[in-house]
Amino acid sequence: MMSEIEPYFTRADGAYICARWGRPIVPVVFGVDDATLAVFKGAIEAVVTLASHKMAETDPELGANLMVFFCRNWDELTEVPHLDQLVPDLAPLVTRLQKADANQYRIFRFDEGGAIKAAFVFLRLDDHLAAVAADTLALSQAVQTILLWSDTAFDAMPPLAMIDGQAVLRPEVADVIRAAYDPVMPAFADDPSHALRLAARIRPAS
Repeated sequence: MMSEIEPYFTRADGAYICARWGRPIVPVVFGVDDATLAVFKGAIEAVVTLASHKMAETDPELGANLMVFFCRNWDELTEVPHLDQLVPDLAPLVTRLQKADANQYRIFRFDEGGAIKAAFVFLRLDDHLAAVAADTLALSQAVQTILLWSDTAFDAMPPLAMIDGQAVLRPEVADVIRAAYDPVMPAFADDPSHALRLAARIRPAS
């Protein structure tokens, strides 16, 4: 079991890092209509509930601490008021995303103890993302921001599966999320033995 969990948090450079949110999540979504906004907030709430974590109306430090930005072109981000204050080196980041022809990017901010205190999700609606159903995209992003996963965590297998045309969270990923938010687990860990503790909190299927 440990060997299955460890890759979720082992980065391409070999470092093991896992972090969870240390404060209630306050999401805000920019660049979508009200219907899509409701879908995203519903997906985030579902994943937060799965983790037995909490949401709130406002974050005392940031107002909102999970910010999702939709755009058609990456350079639109440089026109968002005050975003450069929240995301240092925004202009160079936009240049890198353009050169990579990326369609999504996530940035996390951490508190003094290493727990997640903010996340910024940038989504460029290219042909690929535009073809993804809103509920599928929303659930995928919610899952990928509830924990600091490895940069290669879902390269081999995405976190969602399609069942009867409906996107659902893979059970093994859901188990890891629940285990990581167990109150006795640390909010931040950088030792692979953490994966062994996660494995101990996942009950094998009966």
